[in-house]
Order: sequence, then C-alpha cells, then structure tokens
Amino acid sequence: MQSALAHPLLSQLSKLLEKEMGLYYPAKSWGDLERRIAAAAPALGTVDAESCIRQLLSASLTRQQLEILADHLTVGETYFFRETGSFDVLEERILPELMRARARSGRQLRIWSAGCCTGEEPYSIAILLDRLSQNTADANATILATDINPAFLEKAAKGLYGEWSFRATPPWIKERYFKRRKNGQFEILPHIRKRVTFSYLNLAEEIYPDIINGADAMDVIFCRNVLMYFSPDSVMKIGKNFYRSLVNGGWLILSPVELGSDLFPQFKQTTFPTAIFYQKATIAERSVTVDDHPIWMPVLQQDAANSQAQALPLFSLGEDEKMLRFSESVATEHLIERVAMPDQAAEPRGAASKEDDETFEMLCDTARSYANLGKLAEAVSWCEKAIAVNKLNPAARYLLATINQELGQRTTAMHLLRKTLYLDPDFVLAHFALGNLCMSHDRAGEAERHFDNALALLSLRPYDELLPESNGLTAGRLTDIITSARSSILPVSLDREAQ
Repeated sequence: MQSALAHPLLSQLSKLLEKEMGLYYPAKSWGDLERRIAAAAPALGTVDAESCIRQLLSASLTRQQLEILADHLTVGETYFFRETGSFDVLEERILPELMRARARSGRQLRIWSAGCCTGEEPYSIAILLDRLSQNTADANATILATDINPAFLEKAAKGLYGEWSFRATPPWIKERYFKRRKNGQFEILPHIRKRVTFSYLNLAEEIYPDIINGADAMDVIFCRNVLMYFSPDSVMKIGKNFYRSLVNGGWLILSPVELGSDLFPQFKQTTFPTAIFYQKATIAERSVTVDDHPIWMPVLQQDAANSQAQALPLFSLGEDEKMLRFSESVATEHLIERVAMPDQAAEPRGAASKEDDETFEMLCDTARSYANLGKLAEAVSWCEKAIAVNKLNPAARYLLATINQELGQRTTAMHLLRKTLYLDPDFVLAHFALGNLCMSHDRAGEAERHFDNALALLSLRPYDELLPESNGLTAGRLTDIITSARSSILPVSLDREAQ
C-alpha cells in the first residue's frame, strides 16, 4: 500500500514507535503504518491519520496512547502449541532436566513468555509442565506472561478460546485441559490458569532483569514471533537484557524466522533435531565477546573503584559476575569496618548511624545482585546481614520477601511483607506484592484490599516520581500495573447455563 502522507512525517513517527515500543516500520512499510494509524485515530481523539501523527509527535506518549497504539499495531495471531518442534525439545530434553535440578535445589523453575499475546503460548507451557509433573498439584514452577497490549492480556486472563486457537493442536489437549461452553468457546481449567501470571511489560523500555517485575533469574525465556517486528538495534538490546535475565545455562527460545547469531552473539546456539535454541553461555563458551552491561554499579569515588577493581581476578568472569564480586567486596569491607568500630552504645539508637546506612545499602545492593543472577541462597544471606545491621529499615525485609517468593516460600514471603508494612505502612511495593501473593492463594478480597491500599498511596505521589526500592519504577507506572492486575481478579465469570 502506497503512503499518501509526506515521508518526513511518517519517518518521524517510525522513529518514535521504535524508541517507545520497539516496533520497526521501514520505509517500505509506511503505507501499512499509515493505514493502521488511520484506524487508531478515532480512539486517539483525532479525525484522520495526519492529525493523529502530528498529535503523537507533539509530546511524550502517554500510557493510554501506548495501549491504543499497541492494540492497533501489534498482531494477535497465535494458537496452542505453535511450532511444535520447540515444544518437543522442551518436553524431551530441556524441562525434565531443569525440573530435576530444581527439585534437588528447592528453587522454583522460572519461565517467561515475553510477548505472550492472548495467552495460548504460556498456557501451552503450563499444560506441558502439568504433563511432566504427572498432574501433581504443584510442579514448583512459575510462568510469567507479559505483553504490551492490555487487550491481549485481558483476553488471556479470562482463558476463553474459540476453535481457531486449536487449529494445530491434538484433540486430546482440548478435551483434557479445557471445558466446553455453550457459546462454542473453551475455557482452560483453573489449575492450569493458576500456573500463569499475566503482566504488562514493554520490552523496548522496561527495566529487566528486575526482581520487582519478576523478569529476573529465568530458566527459560520464550520470545517467539515478536522480535521480527523490531529493528536490529532493538533486537540486540533486548537480547542483552534477556541474557542478563537468564540464570547461567538458561535457554532463550525464538521463532525459526528470528534466529541469527549476529543478533545474539552472547548466546551459545544449540541445534536439536526439531529446533534451534540459544543458551546462556560462559565467556569461555562464547564465539564472540560482547560488551555486557552490569546489573548494578556502586556509586563510589573513581580512585576507590579502581583500587577495588584491581584487587579482584575479573578476567575469567562475565560482566554480571564481575560486578557481583565487586559489590560483594565493597559490602564486606563496609561490614568489617562497621564491626570494628568502637562501641557506641551510649548514643541513642532510634535511627541508624551514617555508617550503618552506608553498610546497609551496600549489603542490600549485593543481595539484589545475587538475586538477579538467580543465586537466591546467597541473596538471602546478604539480606539477613542487612537486617542485622538495621532492623528498623523495611527495605531488606521487603527484598527478602521477594526472594522467598521466588524460592516458593510464599508463607514466609507473606510474613516478611506484613513485617515490612508494620515497619512502614506506606511501603507501596509491599502492598502490591502482598496483593499478588493473595491472588495466587485465591484470596481475592484480601488481594483487592492490598491493591486498593497501594493505589490510594500512589494517588498522593506525582506520576513520574520514582518509588523507593523499585529499580526505577515510577508511581504512574506502578499505578498502571496494579490497575491491570486488579482487573484480573476473579476473571469475569460467565453464566454457564445461559451460554
């Protein structure tokens, strides 16, 4: 389709969409872009494509505009067990080994469906896990499913599908894992739906890995038929983020049309009979050395940073491990200095000293670094050290709660979150985390209360204010996330007999 608008206008819009959403529209696709924008114009409050584009270019895109654009620019074409070759490899080779390893360690298996569309992919993974765990109540696994399109997420949370979603699926899958409804739709069974957590996430702009949004310490990341819509630069950036989001030895699964070693040089490409996967490799296993960026870098004076760096044997480690060793070294030094300080028992202890505050922050930063790398036992140890330094600061307990949640210790996590709120009733992220945990325990009323408390606290903050302990999350962004999560509580129930 030829474009009727001036090329400079479409060029600017194309650059804006790539920056804000990762979507790539080269010049040959501008006609299609114009058609889609014209369709979105009424929802965006304009009358035609040109006025709509000028409005979008006039100021930063709002969350509402991003959602409307996502609804018109992203494709919702998927079905259950799409690209069966990948699922065959998962069932026969990858998941059994991971499940055995996680059973030995006690750590949960963590899987992320990035760009989950309307839910067929993460539910397919959940069904596969159910089969491999021999229908036990708990496979000790979590599935995070994210997308930029809230309409897709809403449909996914309901778990209702028509025949078209089963077009390449063996009939027994539908018979065993779905319940037929009178309107011709099929509803996924509750025990499968509960395995999946749906959440909004923009791959082009969100911070990940991040223990706050759950996109950290992943064993497997699915991102199929998503990156084909992104520019090569965006794909490489996302690939680096995925690499850091995976634990050592973790797997990245793409669609066959998205494979390319030049775009994912930090991964080791592994060929199976029916699919090609990428695995997070060590430096020694990589064919190309890439400039990985650290998860965390302490703010220190330059000369101190240099002296610390020279003291560590960094040459054999990846960048994430380098920063982990560096942060551990600095935190340990602070802890030793604190223990060696003269007794200050005569001073009032209503508030921590400046030295305690610095040591506390270093210990928490080290715990976060371990958690982001999936080394959760070590992360717990550093959190406990931080709590010992300052028992009244709720940040370490909140961090420890999130780590326990990843370990599958949900009761302990809830206890720690309640302790966090006892120390600071206005700790927004603790309310949010408790809401999510209550949802997973089918305690909808309690979840709603915590979500409502969080929203009430967020309403008092400016939209762009950064939240403490959130790794760059703003009050407005968390408001959007909670609003989306709250809407998925007890998905709209249908009148079964009437339909």
